[in-house]
Amino acid sequence: MGITSFPTSVTGPGEPFVDQQHTPLVERVTEELERPSLDDRLYRVIRLSNELEALLVHDAETDKASASLDVNVGAFSDPDDMPGMAHAVEHLLFMGTEKYPVENAYSDYLSKHSGRSNAGTGPTSTTYYFDVAAVSSTTSESAQNDGKTGKPDGKEPIDSPLYGALDRFAQFFIAPLFLSSTLDRELNAVDSENKKNLQKDGWRLRQLQKSLSNRKHPYCHFSTGNLETLRDTPKSRGVEIRGEFMKFHKEHYSANRMKLVVLGRQPLDELEDMVNELFSPIPNKDLPQNRWDDEQPLTEKELLTQISARPVMESRTLSLVFPYLDEENLFESQPGHYLAHLIGHEGPGSILAYIKAKGWANSLSAGMDQICPGAAHFSVSVRLTEDGLANYREIVKVIFQYIALLRDAGPQEWVFDELKGMAEVDFRFRQKSAAIDFAQAMSSVMQKPYPREWLLSGSSLMRRFDPDIIAQATGYLRPDNFRISLISQSLEGLDQKERWYGTEYKNEKIPEDFLEDLKRAGLKDGRLAELSLPHKNEFIPKNLEVDKKEIEEPSVAPRLIRNDGGVRIWWKKDDQFWVPKGNVYIALRSPLVTATVESSVRAQLYTSLVQDALEEYSYDAQLSGLDYTLYTSGIGLNLMISGYSDKMYVLLEKVCQYMRNLEVKPDRFEILKERKLRAFRNWAFQEPYKQVSEYASSVNSEDGWTVHDYLDELPSVTADDVREFYPQLLRQLHVESLVHGNFHREDALRLTDLVVTTLRPRALPQSQWTIRRAMIFPPGGNYLYPRTLEDPANVNNCIELLLYIGLISDRLLRAKLALFSQMTSEPVFDQLRTKEQLGYAVFSQSRETWTTMSYMIIIQGGRSPEYLDERIEAFIESFAKSLREMSTEDFNRHKGSLITRRTEKLRSLGRESSRFWSHINSEFYDFYKVDEDVKCINSLSKEDIIDLYGRYIKLGAPSRSKLSIHLKAKGSSASDVQDGGAEEKKEKVLLLLGQYLNAQGVAVEQEVLQKRMEHVDVAKGDQAAIKAAIQQHLATDLKLPSDRVEAVLAEGAQLLAMALPSLGITVQPEADEAQSGEAEAEAKSVSDTQAPAAVIIKDVREFKAGLEISAGARPVEDLSRYEELESKL
Repeated sequence: MGITSFPTSVTGPGEPFVDQQHTPLVERVTEELERPSLDDRLYRVIRLSNELEALLVHDAETDKASASLDVNVGAFSDPDDMPGMAHAVEHLLFMGTEKYPVENAYSDYLSKHSGRSNAGTGPTSTTYYFDVAAVSSTTSESAQNDGKTGKPDGKEPIDSPLYGALDRFAQFFIAPLFLSSTLDRELNAVDSENKKNLQKDGWRLRQLQKSLSNRKHPYCHFSTGNLETLRDTPKSRGVEIRGEFMKFHKEHYSANRMKLVVLGRQPLDELEDMVNELFSPIPNKDLPQNRWDDEQPLTEKELLTQISARPVMESRTLSLVFPYLDEENLFESQPGHYLAHLIGHEGPGSILAYIKAKGWANSLSAGMDQICPGAAHFSVSVRLTEDGLANYREIVKVIFQYIALLRDAGPQEWVFDELKGMAEVDFRFRQKSAAIDFAQAMSSVMQKPYPREWLLSGSSLMRRFDPDIIAQATGYLRPDNFRISLISQSLEGLDQKERWYGTEYKNEKIPEDFLEDLKRAGLKDGRLAELSLPHKNEFIPKNLEVDKKEIEEPSVAPRLIRNDGGVRIWWKKDDQFWVPKGNVYIALRSPLVTATVESSVRAQLYTSLVQDALEEYSYDAQLSGLDYTLYTSGIGLNLMISGYSDKMYVLLEKVCQYMRNLEVKPDRFEILKERKLRAFRNWAFQEPYKQVSEYASSVNSEDGWTVHDYLDELPSVTADDVREFYPQLLRQLHVESLVHGNFHREDALRLTDLVVTTLRPRALPQSQWTIRRAMIFPPGGNYLYPRTLEDPANVNNCIELLLYIGLISDRLLRAKLALFSQMTSEPVFDQLRTKEQLGYAVFSQSRETWTTMSYMIIIQGGRSPEYLDERIEAFIESFAKSLREMSTEDFNRHKGSLITRRTEKLRSLGRESSRFWSHINSEFYDFYKVDEDVKCINSLSKEDIIDLYGRYIKLGAPSRSKLSIHLKAKGSSASDVQDGGAEEKKEKVLLLLGQYLNAQGVAVEQEVLQKRMEHVDVAKGDQAAIKAAIQQHLATDLKLPSDRVEAVLAEGAQLLAMALPSLGITVQPEADEAQSGEAEAEAKSVSDTQAPAAVIIKDVREFKAGLEISAGARPVEDLSRYEELESKL
């Protein structure tokens, strides 16, 4: 079987199609897409009358429908005086449209239908995308004719929420509102996103490269933007910023620059009707496709320079960047791929093999970067050792020697053929990706000049060996056409700071004597004998046969084909994906790995040394789609091998031999130890929301060691320690494997037997297996674990608030928590991020630690952890009303959405293997977990969730137990809020009120409302006066009916009570208004159930010594159910 095409066009390519109701013309471009051999989707490329091009995808089996729209405009189109414009417009399009003015209408709709959305702004494109349930979760929804799930034109309703999602989505590009009430908040969101990245080296060093590039090319732009560039500076110039955003959208967003992908279960004709109806109204301004041909990012001024810079994290990197051939139209020959393969090779004779043997480097990468149509770079990047930093010039010479070798040898057709052949195999057996990932990727691909028949294959296949173009591309890699970057914390004399991220750097010309050395490196005389072209790759798979058999239904669980004192083997022959691939997971149980912190560090160094020793050998396997990883876990060591099954035995045998007979070389040990030390130290410089979960795990688990524990122990570990340790580790093991994929039973037995016979361990009795347990938090508990973040330049605080729920083994309780998490996910984001602007990273979910589960909310932002804690608690209390008033229909939607997520079909062999292994590795062996969860979810009523809320979640709940982890930025004050002046606070309240009223469908007149608020003392939190001003505006200025005014005021009062504190305003109680019935009782209930004072955790071990621990994980049923210990004929 090869790559296939299906000529199923209803009309000929390029022929217009007109439906019988005279909707706008649709041109059907093609349905004959080159595709993987197992791809059962149907495709159609169409072009609407407004020149928008769309790829329609019918997938009869998909659980998720999806759409993605890519607009050919990005940061390169930002005006020079407002950097970040394209990014800000991306944010603002989510904030309401003329047809759907409520700002969270889109996200709320998606959330109720198992959906999600996102967007991203790149240099030349902005991409918007979402997914949603492919079919409605309840039959009643499909009958609604409100534009959400059906067609409003009298046609047969579509039993899917896709139409409603597309309708809301299309309006972004037809009639966005750019509401002034949302403008300030979304600019704050952009600013928070920028602050989140300020200490990330990837962002900092990329911007440094850009800032030191040609000012006449938009590559130099600061693409994220912040409040300074998007609000404060433009305002100081008298710019009306809302008008500028609307102008940008009007000038750059045109249908003929848009590429749309829509994937669903609907037939292609039905998808075509939807797309034509909903997206044809997007205006076509006949804008040219963006190209930048007149200038290059690096000119004579920027070339032959060396940038030296100091990173935030401890790292050492050498990079060479060459202006390079524009490959926009060279997709058939891909010379950049050819060169990257050879320069980035890691096998014998490669650059890396030589400089690694010298002790100068840990890794090397090379590749082409298409900056934009009209400009490209080729880069070589080396991760340096300390000696490598001292000898970086020698490394540059080696790189140029290898490039000269390639030039002298000339283009090698056998190398190209290897790449071409492997690319064809990979494409032929490519498995489905998630609908949202496919749609997002393909909308971007559609901007490229591929023949439309090659949309699926254009970037994957290498079709034509072109030695002339390879020689031309190699000619760009010259010692007079590059720039060096050297990155290390130890560099001195860095006398400049980059404007946007504050990176310290120095930029200087490369010395002439060094350039002369590089020119001489190109000569054959003196060339290193160790450098050579790679040998032919023996790991390229030859046997690609798959034993495919018809089955009624795929098996839900693997079979247990060996289960004795020393070995347990799980096996499943692939019965649904039919690819010549497999995944082998092997757990080597040993209590030594986690006996002490020191033994854990020794085990980590051992796995690093094995992988380091195998690097040259295993690189060919990696190139051939066969890879492995060896790592420590909570029960011992884990070995995983995945890829094409043909040569898997060969690789596994070699890995096990190296594990058994590892030579611990002192020089490599010191290099790897130093690398691990840096990794541990760098942990404290990652984003706070990533750190907070590590602290949560350390408090929740019985043996919760942290990176700090490892960092304390690592310096004292020696090469002799590891040399003595690993034979002891391998001496006694229990081996448990999962062999899944293109394997017969005999293959599974043979592969596992190979591990056992090579490592030769004694059997580890079950009585010595590690038992993983978690802490049980008592009812009424209230614990606070405060930590100060170590990065002095970090400006973000963080909180993780956990509410302990119970044991994972309680299926019904687990289902309740999952449904509660589903219900709160979108409201948490909408209230705490969108409305209150507490931070950019805001999310909630259930959290599992070995055997227990909790409900958690995480926020990372500029406000103090104490204040964030208060706002989370306020949200939790306010959610009681939302839960109580939730309609049966909305409750059932949430249930349906959760069930859709839980029952989503597995899309690849790897996903199924991962699921099996998670059940095995957890030691619950709960292979039917999804089915059991769905039964429990289906049984739940709203009263069950109210009971969960009242028992575990709300303040004062009888079984509530809270753990709050506060990470405070160094130097941050205890103040909750940075107070602004009275006028600034009033402006923010006005913006908030405008946003709220617009969300209620009220056409607020902002200037009139502002006049009504002139004499209100907002800064003192005078709620009564604020409400009176709003009431006058609604009743007198807008002349709304009295019942409408009362309804808007009633809901607005709750928002005001929550939002004013978020702006640093202390709320005055409304003493003149008697609280009525339910509200009074609720207020009394809250006041009577204040949480007990928090217990401060100062010593984690001492704290955990006072808690109970859970039982360890046990199989949910006897494993004999899965046994198949003898061959069955």
